[in-house]
Amino acid sequence: MAESYPGVQGAPIQNGVPHVDVISGPLINFKNMHMQPSSAIWHGSVLIVTKPGQPQPPQLHLRQAGPVGDIHNAQVNGGNVPTQQGMVIEGLRLYEDPGKAFWRFSIAIPVENYEARWEYDIPGLQYVEGEPANSPWNFVVPALDQSMRQMFHSCNGFSVGTDMDAWVGPTLWKEVLRVHESKPFHVMIGGGDQLYNDGIRVDGPLNEWTSIGNPHKRRAHDFNNDMRARCDDYYYANYVRWYNTEPFRTANGMIPQINIWDDHDIIDGFGSYTDHFMRCSVFRGIGGVAFKYYCLFQHHIAPPLSTYTTDAPQTMSAVNGTAGADPRQLENTYVLENQAEDDSWIVGKRPGPYVEEKSRNLYMRLGRRIAFIGVDARTERTRHQVNYEDTYDLIFNRLEREVAAANGDIKHLVVLLGVPIAYPRLAWLENILSSPVIAPIRLLNKRFGFAGGLFNQFDGQVDLLDDLDDHYTARQHKKERKMFINRLQDFAKAHSVRVTILGGDVHLAAIGRFYSKPKLGVPTGHDHRFIVNIVSSAITNKPPPKAVANLLAQRNKLHHLDDHTDETMMDFFDQQPGGVEKSASWNKTTMPSRNFACITENDALPTSPEASGATNGYAPKRTPKDGHSPLHRGEEDVGTTHPAADGIGLSDMYGGLDVSIKVEINPQNRDGAAHGYGFSSKLSSTFPSENKGD
Repeated sequence: MAESYPGVQGAPIQNGVPHVDVISGPLINFKNMHMQPSSAIWHGSVLIVTKPGQPQPPQLHLRQAGPVGDIHNAQVNGGNVPTQQGMVIEGLRLYEDPGKAFWRFSIAIPVENYEARWEYDIPGLQYVEGEPANSPWNFVVPALDQSMRQMFHSCNGFSVGTDMDAWVGPTLWKEVLRVHESKPFHVMIGGGDQLYNDGIRVDGPLNEWTSIGNPHKRRAHDFNNDMRARCDDYYYANYVRWYNTEPFRTANGMIPQINIWDDHDIIDGFGSYTDHFMRCSVFRGIGGVAFKYYCLFQHHIAPPLSTYTTDAPQTMSAVNGTAGADPRQLENTYVLENQAEDDSWIVGKRPGPYVEEKSRNLYMRLGRRIAFIGVDARTERTRHQVNYEDTYDLIFNRLEREVAAANGDIKHLVVLLGVPIAYPRLAWLENILSSPVIAPIRLLNKRFGFAGGLFNQFDGQVDLLDDLDDHYTARQHKKERKMFINRLQDFAKAHSVRVTILGGDVHLAAIGRFYSKPKLGVPTGHDHRFIVNIVSSAITNKPPPKAVANLLAQRNKLHHLDDHTDETMMDFFDQQPGGVEKSASWNKTTMPSRNFACITENDALPTSPEASGATNGYAPKRTPKDGHSPLHRGEEDVGTTHPAADGIGLSDMYGGLDVSIKVEINPQNRDGAAHGYGFSSKLSSTFPSENKGD
């Protein structure tokens, strides 16, 4: 059992309020919305990291600041909105050791008939760095009949070796905050790599281990408690460093987050190296430590009692879905126990192969008409699998229950994946990099260091292979990919729900789509196979070279998922951002520049029968021959002139999702100036069983 760590008495008190010495935060998360026909409760949390030994639990003061925008003031109660009484929420200690303490404030507030702004403050808060707190903080909750406006991002950090003079910090977050000020985001969706922990092998405690030349010795190396403690210090310090970096820090306190993790939240390529190497103690050890801080910083939940070490056998295999307790790790440490699982979790049935923890997938209701699934595609990942088969069953069983309970309200399903799923095939490159021709070069590398940049420092394989093996389009994931898309299509058809997939990781922007083969003659408004994959990456990391983006665009072929479904990427980028050349002029499909996405349900009242979502209103001007043509009206005139391009405006595609991808113009511009590209996805519709091709 974890022992309580006693607080230190005598902390300074000012105006009757003890100082709350904050190291990092506040970070606000969205947890779920419990919806009823005429009421709803918004659930979220705020996290702060403090110095240990606070004399008493910190408090959060919360109050409603009224409707968002003057127009709402005139519409709600004749402009007379009753003042909400403030509430006081006491912090719950999740974890404390001699260096820090994590506190969570759980929030449950009623959803109003208007879009409401809420303010919160933490009395006595002072940063240990000595800087003033930018309080009070505020966030926005949608109206009862409104769906959430989403901001989506991924790859929020820098790879090892990035030229930091060329790629100035996380400046694109300034554009996020500008858009948020004009038209607030209700939720901020992190698609993985919320920070980069890869430096642990360069200037961190894994440096000596990575430098071991013999791969067998490297694989057999132990992961004792001393190495665990040093890795623990590294992960914690890196989270604090990055989450305290502006303007990301400001966004963290104002836009409620939803996150899944990916490899860089642990270390580059985690899960996609060869199985015998992934099972080595060092990988399993850092997997456990990374999971600890992923729980705390990104999900505001208590971590496991202990994480994997080779000198505590009880931690080396999961019992009841988690590593066993190590008395050394719990010395002078408090870990919150016996808490009910958050109802947003879909917890896997058994631990992952390389982490002694179960996967944590997400279900949430994003307002009135949007359901959300976040797939944990890292905890269970191997080179040959993304998720266990029974994890997919858990996800779809949860979806069935939630849609049934919603009584027809849910019109859209947003699915969050760590990597794109509608993306060009790179099997030809996989074949080259894994072919016998590479073997002599690998031998020269092993003996003489020849072509050192081509091979990774872990298992000696070609460095790019772990990235390729991460892709759903990799040959070993082909069957799993097809199964997942088919299940999503079946779900869409059964419930008349439109599916949209979010994916990041690849450091460029693109729009992929699955759709019924045109020869089947399925009307565009009734195509249950139509699924858009919004690819947005990276918001901070550097993009690939122009040549790579152009090569991917050249590989944008028409692919056949099965006998009924085709797939390809959409021509979307009608011009270069701000006139700055990012790719070839003919490349309209892949944008190698830092970016993020804005997603807004179009709930403006229709102005014509065509705009109401009737099938004829969605028909393109010309019947498409294939997916290189616009498949519906929302895919025509896309790009910089589209009404949704600025991330604020809306099209006339009532009931659909308006999407903007905001693309950085110049990484040297510290103001984060960006150029917007827009399109509209289709609304949900009735998918009749008599569709041709069924």
